[in-house]
Amino acid sequence: MATTRRMFCFVLVMVLMGCCCSAKIYKVGDSKGWTAKHGTYYDWAKRNEFQVGDSLMFQYDGNVNDVTQVSSRLEYQFCNSLSPKAVYNTDYKVGDSNEWRVPEESDFYSKWSEEKQFHVGDNLLFYYNDQVDDVLEINSDIEFKSCDTASPVDVHNAGQDLIRLMKPGVRYFITSKTGHCEAGLKLRVVVRPLSKSVPKKMQLSPFDRFINWLHESFRPHPHH
Repeated sequence: MATTRRMFCFVLVMVLMGCCCSAKIYKVGDSKGWTAKHGTYYDWAKRNEFQVGDSLMFQYDGNVNDVTQVSSRLEYQFCNSLSPKAVYNTDYKVGDSNEWRVPEESDFYSKWSEEKQFHVGDNLLFYYNDQVDDVLEINSDIEFKSCDTASPVDVHNAGQDLIRLMKPGVRYFITSKTGHCEAGLKLRVVVRPLSKSVPKKMQLSPFDRFINWLHESFRPHPHH
């Protein structure tokens, strides 16, 4: 029996304006999140004015949906995800409801990290009081254990920061505020390679083959 895959197409068009003084994080769809609701994202995008440097946070069930970025208007209009520019996975709110603050138990963030599997393409969302804390990324396990703030890789202090996990490896985060890192405000994240394998050859439905033909037929070709 032939197996068919039902694909929901979510569309979001953004117009990026010039650079602004402070970047913002927008939760796509607000309280509705990233779900199959007709017209939700067109109206949502119209209500917002996006600036260069802003970030989008997609909240959804990873077992049901994902976020796929496509390159062309035709791919967007026909919901053609056969040749994505990028596929994004999961946004993790660091500390969940506790957010990024000195924990009651010093191993809180260690346990929080160990309970999850982070992969390339995931994002970390740090929410905190920027008058009380900040986020420093550091290089090594030695700096992490000793709460050494002398040579950070990056410094974040906006109160809401989105950090992309773009390659495999270990990432270390602490705070520069005196005594807070020693009290447990520190995070070690192990980033794994993408776990989803892509089949070498896909069995396409007639509709998918038609969309692929449209994409190839109308793609601009360089003149010689």
